Amino acid sequence: MTAIAAWLRRQLPGVLALALIVALFYAVRPPSAPAADGAELARRYAFTPMSIAMPGGYTQKTIRRVNKDYKHIDAWISSVGAGIAMNDLDGDGLANDLCITDPRIDQVVVTPTPGAGADRYAPFALSPGTLPMNDTMAPMGCVPGDFNEDGRTDLLVYLWGRTPIIHLARADAKTLTAAAYTATELVPGAGTGGTYTGPEWNSNAAAVDDFDGDGHDDIYIGNYFPHGPVLDDRVSYGVAMNRSLSAATNGGPDYFFRWTGADGNGARYQLLDNVLPKDVSGGWVLAAGANDLDGDHRPELYIAQDHGTDALLHNRSVPGRIRFDTVQAPRTPTVPKSKRVGVDSFKGMGIDFADLDGNGLYDMFVSNITTTFGIQESNFQFMATAKNVTDLRTQLLNGRAPYEDRSTQAGTAWSGWCWDVKMADFDNSGDLAIAQTTGFVKGDVNRWPQLQELAASNDLVLEHPQFWPNVREGDDIAGSQKLHFYAKNDDGRYVNIADRLGLGVPVPTRGIATGDADGDGRLDLAVARQWDEPVFYRNVSPSPGNHLNLRLLHDTPAAGAQGPAKDALPASGSPVVGAQVTVITPDRRRQLARVDGGSGHSGKRSHEVHVGLGAHSGPVRVQLRWRDRTGQVRRQELQLAPGRHTLLLGSQVKER
Repeated sequence: MTAIAAWLRRQLPGVLALALIVALFYAVRPPSAPAADGAELARRYAFTPMSIAMPGGYTQKTIRRVNKDYKHIDAWISSVGAGIAMNDLDGDGLANDLCITDPRIDQVVVTPTPGAGADRYAPFALSPGTLPMNDTMAPMGCVPGDFNEDGRTDLLVYLWGRTPIIHLARADAKTLTAAAYTATELVPGAGTGGTYTGPEWNSNAAAVDDFDGDGHDDIYIGNYFPHGPVLDDRVSYGVAMNRSLSAATNGGPDYFFRWTGADGNGARYQLLDNVLPKDVSGGWVLAAGANDLDGDHRPELYIAQDHGTDALLHNRSVPGRIRFDTVQAPRTPTVPKSKRVGVDSFKGMGIDFADLDGNGLYDMFVSNITTTFGIQESNFQFMATAKNVTDLRTQLLNGRAPYEDRSTQAGTAWSGWCWDVKMADFDNSGDLAIAQTTGFVKGDVNRWPQLQELAASNDLVLEHPQFWPNVREGDDIAGSQKLHFYAKNDDGRYVNIADRLGLGVPVPTRGIATGDADGDGRLDLAVARQWDEPVFYRNVSPSPGNHLNLRLLHDTPAAGAQGPAKDALPASGSPVVGAQVTVITPDRRRQLARVDGGSGHSGKRSHEVHVGLGAHSGPVRVQLRWRDRTGQVRRQELQLAPGRHTLLLGSQVKER
């Protein structure tokens, strides 16, 4: 017995280690809800896939031409660029127009949503007009907004190979065509005589909000690669890769554009290149989101960095000066550094804000690479842990970000090689679902082993493209992953029901846009696919609850703005970007929402505020907080009946 006891004592560490592994497996494995639970959840939702009309006459590509130094990884370099936005571009009061960046033709396409009203105009590609362009440039995303404050919806396009372009909606346009927009430079002096001589930015993210609190929308542009000829296949110089897979700071610098005025020639901005610390500005940005988290009506900014630490930036701006402080989640023994706000080491690729637990504070959802057999990080479901908004503001002022990742507990940690994410109430139940795009490079040759070797490489060699393994056209890395649609179960956990809803198509997806395109009170879904056709999902959920849909517009255009010409398209109105909405039902349930200026990867939701009310059919309390054109913060509470409302916000609220 003594010998047996001694043997057991020697094996005890191994037994304990095995027990720990088993316990951790059951603690962190993705939830596998009973089939009946998923089926029951899926009955609340229904979507009809519809083809999106695209213009003809363009030669379609299947991969990009890239710098010679990138030739052996041209599929990797070609893995982004599909974007989509929903908004009201023709002034008919509905978010039934799409702005699509399509890498197959390297064009930015404006097209009506399919279904009723799809014949309002023919799809067309935006024209750069007289601005200098060449075939070493490609659009990456489109952000609708009223940049010259005339009440019409303009389009900001950010690109690889040049600085961004603002396509201003013309006051005399009678229908939507390429001639309805005038292309203008965001950065003046980009070239003369048709030759582009400006910097070769490689932009992959944009966010629009009133960052300095002067009552006018500013612009953030996040760059990915360092400035250089990424798409010029005639040269073999001027490009690099990331110096690290988790802490790279050699990416393209980021910029802010502070609005300084507008006139008949367009909007004027002051370019700011020193707002962020160098280690933040030099990250490899794939997504950005702006929202007022601490209630002072100055939007914070979350920057999702692919190969480096994400950044949560606390807004300390004053009118005329944009300033941010970085904040971090506190260090605790049970939370690894890789999952803390502001010091994480995962591959940030998408960001959205919503109050998921109804505590009156915004939470954050961040997409990362979460493929179980490949690179298994996790998504971040950062839940706010402050007592209230005052406590949150105090902690942010002290450099602390009071958020904890609870993606494992919620069942949202692992979904694939993830990109854009949008949280929204698609059945008007009052519970938000989470839609997320996934997938990287689609082909026939599995390149996961080579990628895993790269992940184990020394950081000293990573920045040199020649040391990267081949990822060419025909190779596959996560190419058959599917869009995810997480719905909330009765126990508070989320279950992916995308397959049950017909959303689980095995093709790489990128941008997600949401909006009520047909005015039926149900949020529709539009998805951009990388090297494949975009798709529109009309929401036909069978028994949706009641809802509140708000269009929050400035009450007057900017001074000097050109009014509409005779018989021209009506102006859609200038959205009060950043306006905050709190809806309180008689049972005292509080729901937060805001006018989003374009948070995310390459998908942009409409400027509407949409709140599900469930079975409640009577008026609800609606608390509004906004900045007027003078920069003054205004507050007002209304009683509104369910349905659609257009509210003009100035010194007071007027319903139109």
